Amino acid sequence: MISWLRISLVILIASILYGCASLPSGSDFSKTSSSALTHPELTRLGRQFETAGREHHGNSGFRIIPAGADGFQIRMQMINAAERTLDLQYFIFHEDETGRLLTDAVLHAADRGVRVRVLIDDAEMTAGDDRIMALDAHPMIEIRIFNPFADRSYNMLFRSIEFMFNASRLDYRMHNKLLVVDNAIALIGGRNIGDQFFQIGPESQFADNDIFIAGPIARQLSMTFDEFWNNILSIPAEAFSAERASLTALNNYRDILNEHRRQLQASGIDFQKRAVSGEPFDGIITGRLPLIWAHPQLVYDSPDKKKVEHGDMLGKLMQRSVANAAMAVKSELLVVTPFLIPDDEGMQLFKKLRQRNVRVRILTNSLESTTVLLAQSGYMHYRIPLLEAGVELYETRAHLGNVKGSGQTAAMSSYGNYSLHAKLFVFDRQKLFLGSMNFDQRSMHLNTEIGLIIDSPALAQQIAARFETMVQPVNVYMPALRDNGAGKTPSLVWHTQEGGETVEYQTEPARNEWQRIRADVLTLLPLDDEL
Repeated sequence: MISWLRISLVILIASILYGCASLPSGSDFSKTSSSALTHPELTRLGRQFETAGREHHGNSGFRIIPAGADGFQIRMQMINAAERTLDLQYFIFHEDETGRLLTDAVLHAADRGVRVRVLIDDAEMTAGDDRIMALDAHPMIEIRIFNPFADRSYNMLFRSIEFMFNASRLDYRMHNKLLVVDNAIALIGGRNIGDQFFQIGPESQFADNDIFIAGPIARQLSMTFDEFWNNILSIPAEAFSAERASLTALNNYRDILNEHRRQLQASGIDFQKRAVSGEPFDGIITGRLPLIWAHPQLVYDSPDKKKVEHGDMLGKLMQRSVANAAMAVKSELLVVTPFLIPDDEGMQLFKKLRQRNVRVRILTNSLESTTVLLAQSGYMHYRIPLLEAGVELYETRAHLGNVKGSGQTAAMSSYGNYSLHAKLFVFDRQKLFLGSMNFDQRSMHLNTEIGLIIDSPALAQQIAARFETMVQPVNVYMPALRDNGAGKTPSLVWHTQEGGETVEYQTEPARNEWQRIRADVLTLLPLDDEL
């Protein structure tokens, strides 16, 4: 009873504190509209790729970046190459080893006169990650936070209470990942900023993809950034704390970044030196690593997605464009998604494809590899219906038997903390979608997303080849139906390969029994619309 009284008292105090907290109003800060560089052809990269775009009949150039470490290095190299403008838009920007190095590169770009705009969603920001707000004191850098919490202490209890009071707003998140340099080249995909997303953290590695972009589509990507940047939901960092954005805070942060770089060099982990080596960026710029030139379709959600969905305003919704591309498939649909919660609409899409004898194959996380147990519990409802419809499922193992195509080294994979984070569709091996959108209800309705549908057999077949490598039996569990007799619901078994032998699990593979129990309990909650 005393414990419950204490908990109730804490919640009461937190509620009172939340009641005193509020978002800054427009009168609390000055917010000016800005836009992408008007004349990218005045920069070296702009001139190079404007000429290349004309030579390729107005198409854009692409190169897929599958390895996590290359995803970090190309970001460093692109930032270092910026001459006039640099725009970064991310759902997560962690203050870890790679996050600090990228922040340091951004700061050096600003020091040499590059205008920098950084837009970050607030949902996953924690104490420490907010140090990036100090960069706002630099005259060439502006930081904005998308749809922020009023609580800036990053206290989980306070934020949970705030969410309870204001769920309709705070449940709406910006999931986009975009980097644009000089309005001439860009990088999009599923990777956030952080060690695990670049597959260098032993605690967990998230397999993902970026796609390097040059040519006309870069300007369209910049236009989407401008839409979000100038939207009412994007709040300037200066609105939250003048101290955080002071010159003193900026200089202190410079010292932290410099010391961090020295420590990494002393430990022999000199990521910055590797980035300066130039690959893969120099290879792309010089033509040694050729781009594939093709016609892209930009698909993205407007910053006011909820209002657009409800018919309250005009805007962009990307879900329908991707669904239309999937429905147009004639023979094969490949899907890679870390979270698979198709709901009725997605199930109907898969069933219609199967009725036309389209082969549908989906690679997603297993219970063993997932890092979001709640999302996995939602997926567990759909496995039997999907298999009954003839969809082929592959669930990534946390410990891979073959690292080829995984995006990381064998040494890192040996930790056995591998998890899928990529978001890909391949349509008849002729077109592909690559972006930030998962095949779940959160991406469909609660997050804004961005991606490209690219009409390129060459790129589509690259992704398909990697898919085939990743679904080898040594890398996945393959769920299958077990007939339990007439009138009884079938159950699941999982096939894989271990030690050269085919193995069948009749109990779902998991990291431990406690993880399995928690997942089973979570399946009882009606949360699909939130997942």
